[in-house]
Amino acid sequence: MTQATSRRFIVMLLGFSVVGLSGCSQDMSDLDQYITEVKARQPGPIDPIPQMAPYEPFAYARHDAASPFQSFVQEEKKALAEQNRSTSTLQPDFSRNREPLEEFPLDGIRMLGTLDFRQQRYALLNAPDGVVHRATHGDHMGQNFGKIVQITESEVRLEEIVPDGLGGYVKRPAVVAISEK
Repeated sequence: MTQATSRRFIVMLLGFSVVGLSGCSQDMSDLDQYITEVKARQPGPIDPIPQMAPYEPFAYARHDAASPFQSFVQEEKKALAEQNRSTSTLQPDFSRNREPLEEFPLDGIRMLGTLDFRQQRYALLNAPDGVVHRATHGDHMGQNFGKIVQITESEVRLEEIVPDGLGGYVKRPAVVAISEK
Protein backbone atom coordinates (compact mmCIF):
# COMPACT_ATOMS: atom_id res chain seq x y z
CA MET A 1 0.00 0.00 0.00
CA THR A 2 1.20 3.41 -0.78
CA GLN A 3 1.28 6.23 1.66
CA ALA A 4 -1.55 8.10 -0.10
CA THR A 5 -3.79 5.05 -0.03
CA SER A 6 -3.20 4.47 3.65
CA ARG A 7 -4.03 8.14 4.40
CA ARG A 8 -7.32 7.83 2.49
CA PHE A 9 -8.14 4.69 4.43
CA ILE A 10 -7.49 6.42 7.77
CA VAL A 11 -9.60 9.44 6.77
CA MET A 12 -12.50 7.21 5.69
CA LEU A 13 -12.26 5.24 8.93
CA LEU A 14 -12.38 8.44 10.99
CA GLY A 15 -15.35 9.68 8.96
CA PHE A 16 -17.36 6.53 9.57
CA SER A 17 -16.48 6.62 13.26
CA VAL A 18 -17.77 10.21 13.61
CA VAL A 19 -21.02 9.34 11.82
CA GLY A 20 -21.46 6.18 13.93
CA LEU A 21 -20.85 7.96 17.20
CA SER A 22 -23.24 10.78 16.35
CA GLY A 23 -26.10 8.24 16.50
CA CYS A 24 -25.30 7.61 20.18
CA SER A 25 -26.72 10.81 21.54
CA GLN A 26 -27.51 11.34 25.19
CA ASP A 27 -31.12 12.35 24.48
CA MET A 28 -33.36 9.94 26.41
CA SER A 29 -36.28 12.24 26.94
CA ASP A 30 -38.84 9.80 25.46
CA LEU A 31 -37.70 7.02 27.82
CA ASP A 32 -37.84 9.37 30.82
CA GLN A 33 -41.34 10.44 29.80
CA TYR A 34 -42.58 6.80 29.66
CA ILE A 35 -41.13 6.01 33.08
CA THR A 36 -42.87 9.08 34.56
CA GLU A 37 -46.22 7.96 33.06
CA VAL A 38 -45.91 4.45 34.48
CA LYS A 39 -45.05 5.75 37.93
CA ALA A 40 -48.00 8.17 37.86
CA ARG A 41 -50.58 5.39 37.29
CA GLN A 42 -52.77 4.41 40.22
CA PRO A 43 -52.25 0.81 41.35
CA GLY A 44 -55.25 -1.52 40.82
CA PRO A 45 -56.98 -3.37 43.61
CA ILE A 46 -55.27 -6.55 44.79
CA ASP A 47 -57.42 -9.69 44.68
CA PRO A 48 -58.09 -11.15 48.13
CA ILE A 49 -56.42 -14.41 49.10
CA PRO A 50 -58.78 -17.31 48.35
CA GLN A 51 -60.31 -18.93 51.40
CA MET A 52 -59.35 -22.59 51.86
CA ALA A 53 -61.92 -25.05 53.16
CA PRO A 54 -60.83 -26.57 56.46
CA TYR A 55 -59.67 -30.20 56.33
CA GLU A 56 -62.24 -32.67 57.54
CA PRO A 57 -60.89 -36.21 58.15
CA PHE A 58 -63.06 -39.15 57.05
CA ALA A 59 -63.22 -42.33 59.08
CA TYR A 60 -63.79 -45.33 56.76
CA ALA A 61 -65.56 -47.80 59.04
CA ARG A 62 -67.05 -50.21 56.47
CA HIS A 63 -64.53 -53.03 56.44
CA ASP A 64 -66.99 -55.40 54.77
CA ALA A 65 -67.50 -53.08 51.79
CA ALA A 66 -65.23 -52.58 48.80
CA SER A 67 -62.01 -50.72 49.35
CA PRO A 68 -62.09 -47.15 48.05
CA PHE A 69 -58.44 -47.49 47.00
CA GLN A 70 -58.94 -50.48 44.70
CA SER A 71 -60.50 -49.91 41.32
CA PHE A 72 -63.73 -51.60 40.42
CA VAL A 73 -62.17 -53.01 37.26
CA GLN A 74 -59.64 -55.06 39.28
CA GLU A 75 -62.39 -56.57 41.42
CA GLU A 76 -64.46 -57.36 38.33
CA LYS A 77 -61.48 -59.07 36.63
CA LYS A 78 -60.78 -61.13 39.75
CA ALA A 79 -64.41 -62.28 39.97
CA LEU A 80 -64.45 -63.11 36.25
CA ALA A 81 -61.20 -65.09 36.55
CA GLU A 82 -62.62 -67.09 39.46
CA GLN A 83 -65.78 -67.75 37.50
CA ASN A 84 -63.90 -68.86 34.36
CA ARG A 85 -61.33 -71.00 36.13
CA SER A 86 -60.72 -74.29 34.35
CA THR A 87 -62.25 -77.42 35.79
CA SER A 88 -59.78 -79.64 33.93
CA THR A 89 -57.57 -81.91 36.04
CA LEU A 90 -55.45 -82.96 33.06
CA GLN A 91 -51.77 -82.03 33.47
CA PRO A 92 -48.73 -82.82 31.33
CA ASP A 93 -45.97 -84.82 33.01
CA PHE A 94 -43.36 -82.12 33.61
CA SER A 95 -41.02 -84.50 35.46
CA ARG A 96 -40.64 -86.85 32.47
CA ASN A 97 -37.39 -86.65 30.49
CA ARG A 98 -38.07 -85.05 27.13
CA GLU A 99 -37.49 -87.10 24.00
CA PRO A 100 -35.45 -85.85 20.98
CA LEU A 101 -38.50 -85.18 18.76
CA GLU A 102 -40.02 -82.91 21.41
CA GLU A 103 -37.51 -80.19 20.53
CA PHE A 104 -39.27 -79.45 17.22
CA PRO A 105 -42.73 -78.18 16.31
CA LEU A 106 -44.94 -80.71 14.51
CA ASP A 107 -45.03 -78.69 11.29
CA GLY A 108 -41.23 -79.08 11.03
CA ILE A 109 -41.26 -82.89 11.32
CA ARG A 110 -41.78 -84.90 8.10
CA MET A 111 -42.88 -88.52 7.94
CA LEU A 112 -40.75 -90.53 5.52
CA GLY A 113 -42.40 -93.94 5.90
CA THR A 114 -42.88 -96.86 8.27
CA LEU A 115 -40.82 -99.83 9.36
CA ASP A 116 -42.21 -103.12 10.74
CA PHE A 117 -39.68 -104.85 13.00
CA ARG A 118 -40.36 -107.71 15.47
CA GLN A 119 -44.14 -107.25 15.31
CA GLN A 120 -43.86 -103.54 16.09
CA ARG A 121 -44.48 -100.66 13.68
CA TYR A 122 -42.14 -97.69 13.67
CA ALA A 123 -42.55 -94.34 11.94
CA LEU A 124 -39.48 -92.90 10.23
CA LEU A 125 -39.51 -89.17 10.92
CA ASN A 126 -37.18 -86.51 9.54
CA ALA A 127 -36.54 -83.69 12.03
CA PRO A 128 -35.64 -80.13 10.98
CA ASP A 129 -32.01 -80.76 12.01
CA GLY A 130 -31.75 -83.39 9.24
CA VAL A 131 -31.66 -86.45 11.52
CA VAL A 132 -34.06 -89.34 10.75
CA HIS A 133 -35.69 -90.63 13.95
CA ARG A 134 -37.56 -93.88 14.59
CA ALA A 135 -40.68 -93.52 16.77
CA THR A 136 -43.32 -96.00 17.87
CA HIS A 137 -46.64 -96.08 19.73
CA GLY A 138 -46.33 -94.25 23.08
CA ASP A 139 -43.33 -92.11 22.10
CA HIS A 140 -43.57 -88.33 22.43
CA MET A 141 -43.03 -85.67 19.78
CA GLY A 142 -43.80 -82.00 19.15
CA GLN A 143 -43.60 -79.11 21.57
CA ASN A 144 -47.08 -79.61 23.08
CA PHE A 145 -46.49 -82.90 24.93
CA GLY A 146 -47.71 -84.93 21.94
CA LYS A 147 -47.95 -88.73 22.44
CA ILE A 148 -48.16 -91.12 19.48
CA VAL A 149 -51.42 -93.11 19.63
CA GLN A 150 -51.45 -94.72 16.16
CA ILE A 151 -49.09 -95.28 13.23
CA THR A 152 -50.48 -96.12 9.78
CA GLU A 153 -48.81 -96.43 6.38
CA SER A 154 -49.55 -92.76 5.60
CA GLU A 155 -49.66 -90.88 8.91
CA VAL A 156 -48.79 -90.68 12.58
CA ARG A 157 -51.69 -89.78 14.88
CA LEU A 158 -50.99 -88.28 18.24
CA GLU A 159 -52.68 -86.50 21.11
CA GLU A 160 -51.23 -83.22 22.32
CA ILE A 161 -51.86 -81.67 25.71
CA VAL A 162 -52.36 -77.94 25.21
CA PRO A 163 -53.43 -75.09 27.53
CA ASP A 164 -57.19 -74.44 27.47
CA GLY A 165 -56.84 -70.68 28.14
CA LEU A 166 -58.43 -70.96 31.59
CA GLY A 167 -55.45 -72.29 33.52
CA GLY A 168 -55.95 -75.96 32.68
CA TYR A 169 -55.11 -78.32 29.83
CA VAL A 170 -57.05 -80.25 27.18
CA LYS A 171 -56.16 -83.05 24.78
CA ARG A 172 -56.07 -82.18 21.09
CA PRO A 173 -55.60 -84.63 18.22
CA ALA A 174 -52.81 -83.98 15.73
CA VAL A 175 -51.49 -85.73 12.61
CA VAL A 176 -48.13 -85.88 10.86
CA ALA A 177 -48.76 -87.21 7.37
CA ILE A 178 -46.27 -88.80 4.99
CA SER A 179 -44.66 -86.25 2.71
CA GLU A 180 -43.85 -86.67 -0.97
CA LYS A 181 -40.71 -84.54 -0.87
